[in-house]
Amino acid sequence: MHLANLPSTSNCCVDAEARPGFAGAWSGTVTRTSSTKPPSPLVIPRRYLALVFPWLPIERLRTMRPHLFVGRAETPIAFVETVSGGIRLKALDREAMRAGLRPGLTLADARAQVPELEVYEHDAHADHEWLERLADGCQRYTPSVALDEPDGLILDIAGCVHEFEGERRLAADLEERLARRGLLVRHAFGDTPDTARALARFAGAPAPDEKRAVKRLPVAALGLDEDATTALSRAGLKTVGDVMARPLATIAARFGEEAAMMIRRLDGSVKGPIVARRTVAKIGVERRFAEPIARTEYALEVIAELAAEAAEQLTQRHEGGRRWEARLFRADGLVQRLRIETGQPTRDVTLLMRLFRERIDSLADPLDPGFGYDLVRLDVALAEKLDASQLKLEGGEAQKGEVVHLVDQLGTRLGRTRVRRFSARDSHIPEQAELMLPAAETPAPTPWTAPETGEPPLRPIYLFDPPQPIESMMAEVPDGPPHRFRWRRTVHDVAHSEGPERIAGEWWRRQDIPTRDYYRIEDRRGRRFWIFRHGLYSEMESPRWYLHGVFA
Repeated sequence: MHLANLPSTSNCCVDAEARPGFAGAWSGTVTRTSSTKPPSPLVIPRRYLALVFPWLPIERLRTMRPHLFVGRAETPIAFVETVSGGIRLKALDREAMRAGLRPGLTLADARAQVPELEVYEHDAHADHEWLERLADGCQRYTPSVALDEPDGLILDIAGCVHEFEGERRLAADLEERLARRGLLVRHAFGDTPDTARALARFAGAPAPDEKRAVKRLPVAALGLDEDATTALSRAGLKTVGDVMARPLATIAARFGEEAAMMIRRLDGSVKGPIVARRTVAKIGVERRFAEPIARTEYALEVIAELAAEAAEQLTQRHEGGRRWEARLFRADGLVQRLRIETGQPTRDVTLLMRLFRERIDSLADPLDPGFGYDLVRLDVALAEKLDASQLKLEGGEAQKGEVVHLVDQLGTRLGRTRVRRFSARDSHIPEQAELMLPAAETPAPTPWTAPETGEPPLRPIYLFDPPQPIESMMAEVPDGPPHRFRWRRTVHDVAHSEGPERIAGEWWRRQDIPTRDYYRIEDRRGRRFWIFRHGLYSEMESPRWYLHGVFA
């Protein structure tokens, strides 16, 4: 569950770059010059929205621990961290900034200036989680949201502003919702992520002419290290426009290639991509509500309707969903997630809803509608080929389907990694010949090595990890099979033995793995063991013996 105070209006559910005609309209008048050549669809230009939360640590503390601020005076607050053996200020609130304190100041100097300063330990991990929650809420606007740590976000809003009738109304809606929770945000738009980021951090507001506004920014907006920024300032280059006016070859030779690259990014000649937190789902459907819905049961009915819509789209693609995620956006900003995964691709709405209810029942914290859900979204994160199958007369497919449904139900209730199965692996090393994988995963099957008809198994089902050392061993000849051995303080006299099965190490990985000689042993009491000599006498002076498994 994630907290974010962001608007509940519509969202873009497809990738604008992958679907150029997403806007659903042609620009201007379309004139065909040939009856056989259709017009090209409108290519939506990339647009980005950068958000900066200048007071993120203190706003996170006020929201997550409000009891600390009940009945207290407005005293300055600072967050500190230990740097090179000293305690320095990392972040401040408004009162501390008004008192003349700045990040980087030592705590001793800060207390000398402001004796009443209240100090908290800076928690970078908590700030990161808070930023993640804000990013979750931003997915109301666009599925492509990237973190700009430590206190910013980048949103790819191409094709996602039509419901707001423009970028300005989108930003106003965002600011209004954040303000209701006491959160302040600075924002700016840009044709590239770097342009939007620089304007948001150093201009603090959208600009009518973004290119001219970028040129007026200080050289610190280039995002270079402190030494490069200082060198640019000492050279008389105070603004980004001053640097842009110089030949890029000169800038690269004197201040580094990174400075020249940042200029290219800010002027738009090079567009650096953003790394979105979540990949865009193959299929996404949603339902928005003018009045928030306040019953979880009704929200589940909405999810069922969305699942039916997604199933129709999957049917057209001859696919079935493997990973499904429902997100319920509360009016107060809380985003609640319900994830399920099936072992086989499916379009069965009844099965999906049963798994969603299983997921709700297994939650540590039950779903709480709070002020109601104003947006419900269902994404198909993973889809695979699914065509009609012919059932076998003896019912094998039906039995297999029951097993798959049982695995899905257990995995949903207990967790996908709790229900596992064995999978064969192509390796001659015994302990690496099989893997334990989540039962929901279905890699390409690898055939198991089956013993010959009428012959005992070549290897035991259960192997000791690690192999158990044998306390003492007797053999007729040094390299021969064992005659008597002592294991766990019990002496075993060998009645029958078979071997050796010689297994060398993976020489292409490591060169120093000793050779193993495995023997299948049966003692005089009929107990059967799988033992091996670790190393040959030609490889070492005194090889050790180990018991690797016991036959049933």
